[in-house]
Amino acid sequence: MGLFRKYRRNASRLHQLNYIFWECTLRCNLNCIHCGSDCKHDAAVKDMPIDDFLKAIDQLGDSVEPNKTMLVFTGGEPLVRKDLEQAGLALYKRGFPWGTVTNGMLLTPERLESLLNAGMRAVTVSLDGLEESHNWMRGHKNSFSKAQRAIRLLAKVPDFRFDVVTCTNQKNFDELENIKEMLIEFGVKEWRIFTVFPIGRAKEHDELQLTPIQFKRLFDFIAETRKEGRIQLSYGCEGFLGNYEREVRDDFFMCRAGINVASILVDGSISACPNLRENFKQGNIYTDNFKEVWENKYELYRDRSWTKAGICAECDFFGNCEGNGMHLRGGENKELLFCHLKRIEEGEKELTKQNK
Repeated sequence: MGLFRKYRRNASRLHQLNYIFWECTLRCNLNCIHCGSDCKHDAAVKDMPIDDFLKAIDQLGDSVEPNKTMLVFTGGEPLVRKDLEQAGLALYKRGFPWGTVTNGMLLTPERLESLLNAGMRAVTVSLDGLEESHNWMRGHKNSFSKAQRAIRLLAKVPDFRFDVVTCTNQKNFDELENIKEMLIEFGVKEWRIFTVFPIGRAKEHDELQLTPIQFKRLFDFIAETRKEGRIQLSYGCEGFLGNYEREVRDDFFMCRAGINVASILVDGSISACPNLRENFKQGNIYTDNFKEVWENKYELYRDRSWTKAGICAECDFFGNCEGNGMHLRGGENKELLFCHLKRIEEGEKELTKQNK
């Protein structure tokens, strides 16, 4: 871990940008109860014109290597934009690999072919349970079948990288084993599991939060699945996990927001992870130069000593965690919403009580 701390400090100092999210729309064809950005079918904020986005990307100049910098279209649901291929092809011609995150509702064979012809290199599809629990979370009776269709289509594309993400909650926790077997049957090679963080609509639904025992058992499930070697499963990028580090991920925890990751939000705001909202914005492409913002701002991302407060102040693991993922800090004082390590410890204590 000592060597990794040195690597993290050096990465913060260099802050080489190699991953950019474009929140291309807030429109969505679903009504998910865990939506962090609180997207609506007809978003009040209009879609960003492609030329505005490309102008910002072009400002980066030689500060990025296009072939080593991934562009990801997010939202909302990116595929509601009919001109997504136009944006993707423009990036492809500039040398940037690009991909998208989708709920799968609009990923028909024809649309997939169109996206691939525009140079799309990666896709992430959300699948949040078996049929009943997925449809409950996504708010649409056909969302499960559409997500299944999308996954099956992508699995048939030769030499194409895609993955499936699942947001665990109390309703789908006991389905994880069956979800795993279903994905393996479909031909999925990569699967990521996230826990739902309490922002946006998710704050209104307590059942989206795993109990401490479920939280602890989740990492046991991931570790056991990785040992099986039948599907490449990992936990999301959030949260330091103590003894579970390297058992449930390929690398040690590091929040790369503002260090290697930037985002352009739908209103032009310049941020890092798209899950970071008002308190973390660094500028706006309509008033600021994207390259200058990346090179000269983001101080609170790159020096996280300010996070050593509250429950983090006396933590023995602060050097490994540095205050957890930035998206888990909210309110005016950017307090930590919850600590992964403490939740695991709570689960261990409750399990010990049960076993006595």
